[in-house]
Amino acid sequence: MLDLATLLREKYEPVIGLEIHAQLNTRSKIFCPCPADFGAEPNANTCPVCLGLPGALPTLNQGVPEKAAFAAFALNLRINEVSVFSRKNYFYPDLPKGYQISQYDQPFSVAGYVEIPTSERDETGRPIAWRLKRFRIQRMHIEEDAGKSLHEGMPDSANSSYVNLNRSGVPLVEIVSEPDFRSSWEAYDYVQYLRRALLYVNACDGNLEEGSLRCDANVSIRRRGSETLGTRTETKNLNSFRFIQRAIDYEIARQIRVIEEGGRIVQETRLWNEREARTYAMRGKEEAHDYRYFPEPDLPPLVMSAETIAALRAQTPELPEPRRRRFAEDYGLSLEDSTLMTTTREAADFFEACVKAAGGQARAAFNWIANELLARIPVEKLSLATSPVSPAGLAELIALIADGTLSNKLAKEVFEQMLTTGKPAKAIVQALGGGQVSDAGQIETIAAEVIAANPKQTAEYRAGKTPLFAFFVGQVMKATKGKANPQVVNEALKRLLDAP
Repeated sequence: MLDLATLLREKYEPVIGLEIHAQLNTRSKIFCPCPADFGAEPNANTCPVCLGLPGALPTLNQGVPEKAAFAAFALNLRINEVSVFSRKNYFYPDLPKGYQISQYDQPFSVAGYVEIPTSERDETGRPIAWRLKRFRIQRMHIEEDAGKSLHEGMPDSANSSYVNLNRSGVPLVEIVSEPDFRSSWEAYDYVQYLRRALLYVNACDGNLEEGSLRCDANVSIRRRGSETLGTRTETKNLNSFRFIQRAIDYEIARQIRVIEEGGRIVQETRLWNEREARTYAMRGKEEAHDYRYFPEPDLPPLVMSAETIAALRAQTPELPEPRRRRFAEDYGLSLEDSTLMTTTREAADFFEACVKAAGGQARAAFNWIANELLARIPVEKLSLATSPVSPAGLAELIALIADGTLSNKLAKEVFEQMLTTGKPAKAIVQALGGGQVSDAGQIETIAAEVIAANPKQTAEYRAGKTPLFAFFVGQVMKATKGKANPQVVNEALKRLLDAP
C-alpha cells in the first residue's frame, strides 16, 4: 500500500495555481441594464443583450471599471491604461451567444501580489506555525459571467437539465495567480484573504454559497528539486474554503497514486464531488488557442487615464493585511487576535472606534468584542452595524469596570441589557440600584457580621481548614447581592479572619 504522506514529504512537490472568479457587486449587468442581484425567479433578469439575441449590442456599465480598479488596488496589481475586450469562443448550453466577452492579451491589470500569514494545520485543523509568504498574481481581467446549468443525477447520469440565464452577463473579474502554492492550506489562506480584501474595497460581496466567489484549482506534482512543471489538472467551480482545501489534497494524492502505479496524468478539467470526497473527469482541458480569441468588434478599448486611476486609488481604504500589522504594532494584539479584528472592515472600524473612545484600552476592547459581542450578535440576528451596543457604548461599559463601578460579573449582566434594550451602561447601572460596592468600611462591617453569624466555620477556619475562606466570600457576596468588590471582600475577610 502506498504511503502517500511519506511520498509527498520525500519525493514529490505539489505545484498549485488558482483562478478566482469574483462577481463585481454592481447593481446591473456588465453590458445591459438587467439587475445583477441573486435570487430572482429563473430567467427573469434577462434581455436581448444577455440572451444573445441577434442585433443586440453590448454597452459597458461604467461602474464595472471602477469596481475592478478597487479590486486591483486591493491585490497590488498594476492597472493598464488601455485594455481590450475579446471574444472567447466556446459552446455551453448556458452561454447563449456561443462566446464569452472577456479579455485576453491586453487585460485590465497585471503583476500583483499579496503577502499574507499562512500555516499548515494539524489533524484537528489548528494552525501549526504561522509565517508570512508572498503569492504573486499574474493578471486580473474583466469578463461577463455565463448562465448556470443544473443537472439532476450528476455526476453519473443526468435525468434532467435546467438552464438559468439570470447570471449571464453579471460582471466578473478573474484573478489568475502564479503557481506559487505548495500545499492546500496555502491555497486556503490565500482565498480567504482575497475574499476579505475584496470585501474591504466593496468590489465583491464574497458570497461563496451564491457563487459570487468561485475558485478553479490547477494542480500538478513534480519530483522534489526539479524545476520542470508536471502535467496539471484543473478542478472547477469550488465554492467553499473547505472544498478548495479538500479537493486540492485529493488531487495531489490521486496524481501521486497514478504516477507511482506507472500511469500518466492527463491534462483535463475535473469537478469536485463533496458527497463522495473525490474529483472526477469532466472534459479535456482546453488551451488558449482552442478558444479562438479575437478582439470584440462591438466594444472599443477600455481606457483608464492616469488621473482616473490616481483618483480611485485615493478612495481606497486601508487594506486588511496592512491594517492587521498596524493593529499588532499599535495595540499589542497577537497575529490571531489582529486577524480576527480585521476579518471584516466593519469589525476593524468598530474595534478601532471603541479603543479610541475607551482611552486606548485595546485589550479590554478586544476581549469584549471578540468574546461577547461577536458571539451574541448572530444569536440576536444582528450585525455590528445594527448592534444596539455602539463602540462608544461599549467604551462606557469598559470605563465603568476600570473605575470599579462594575465587577466583571455585573458588567456581563449590564452588557446583556445593553444588547436587548439598547440603553447605555450608566442608565442600566442606575436602574439596578447602583454598581459595585467598593467602600472598604462598608464591606468590612458586613464581613464582620458574617464572621459573627458563623462561629463554627470561623473556628474551623482558624484551626487550619483554610478552604472555608470561599464560604465566607460567598456569604458576603450574598449579603451584598453580588455587588461587593471581590478584591475588597478578600482583603477585609483575610484581615478579620487572620486577626489574633
